[in-house]
Amino acid sequence: MINDATTFFAEQMPWVQTLIALALLLLGAAAVNWLLKKVILRIAAPFLDTRTSTADKAAARLATVIPLLMVSRGIELVPNLPPEVAALITNIARACIVLSIAMAMSKGLDYIDELYRRRPEAKTRPIKGYVQVVKILVYCAAAIMMVSVLIEESPLLLLSGLGAMAAVLMLVFKDTILSLVASVQLSSNDMLRVGDWIEMPGMNADGDVIDIALHTVKVQNFDKTITTIPTHKLISDSFRNWRGMSESGGRRIKRALPLDQNSVRFLTDEEVDGLRRFRLLGDYLSKKDEELKEWNARELAGDTNPVNARRITNIGTFRAYVIAYLKAHPRLATKGFTLLVRQLEPTPKGLPLEIYCFTSTTDWGEYESIQADVFDHLIAILPEFGLRLYQQPSGLDVKEMRIA
Repeated sequence: MINDATTFFAEQMPWVQTLIALALLLLGAAAVNWLLKKVILRIAAPFLDTRTSTADKAAARLATVIPLLMVSRGIELVPNLPPEVAALITNIARACIVLSIAMAMSKGLDYIDELYRRRPEAKTRPIKGYVQVVKILVYCAAAIMMVSVLIEESPLLLLSGLGAMAAVLMLVFKDTILSLVASVQLSSNDMLRVGDWIEMPGMNADGDVIDIALHTVKVQNFDKTITTIPTHKLISDSFRNWRGMSESGGRRIKRALPLDQNSVRFLTDEEVDGLRRFRLLGDYLSKKDEELKEWNARELAGDTNPVNARRITNIGTFRAYVIAYLKAHPRLATKGFTLLVRQLEPTPKGLPLEIYCFTSTTDWGEYESIQADVFDHLIAILPEFGLRLYQQPSGLDVKEMRIA
């Protein structure tokens, strides 16, 4: 009876046998897939790189090939399946195999990039852009192979047809080609590294580089926003890289004090004697006094009119004081760095006295604190030299003038 029932189903309802065979094939492929990923890979996990999950993902993608092979080979054993359907399923399974291998290679390239980033030279020579180029090539080759498998034609036939599409491909991949060239130039010339502080006003970028990829460079601005810059823009447009400042260990202070020109005058002997109480001015005043006495005695030849004599000015003495103060400041760098105190061209807004020096730190917060301390002191000490800062009259100034 059982044999008769089996023969009846086989002869009268062959599709039942086909469905049962398909179900068994899919269940077998699913079981093998579960066994590979949930059992074998977990057993092998301790022997892989435990510092990243990328290697595990690459192995999982590669393990998908085995159940797909079972489907592509086993579909031929399913009874009563039309040859066209069997061929279609086989081609789809083979195309999925190609895709799985390409995805596994992509994850493998990511793992290579992670391994390289652990090396010290990775900060100066990132390879992420090159890895992305190779991944594009892998996926392009996979796409060609998948199409050739689906249409059952040689890949060479498709490649021969790509020659006519070269212009279209150049247009489609224009940004990729530009970014690739820019990435090579940035890397070979050491123009940009992860961690560099760059400033690119045209792209509203002012912060640290956090990622350099093939198509984009990500900059985290100081307000914690993220600016994404096309890689080729860093070659075609200009940007400022503050790495040199960071590596030098010093950051420049360049700021001017606008002095009221009406307060500039000669110092009397009493005022010069009063300034000798400044420890930083002792050597300057002694040398200047000897220099002026020697010059006056030699050049005046008995002329006692003070208008013809050389005398000490309050602005010159203040400039000497500023130089001595900056050299003695413990947070300013003097060795190997420029230190200047100079007068700029007089303007309607006063006589600028520019201070040009470098701090001994590049930290932004400490830099601003040091700069503020220096100018706090210089502004507060100005009246001791009979000098005034220039500022445009405010309403309070006009009010005080009317009361006076």
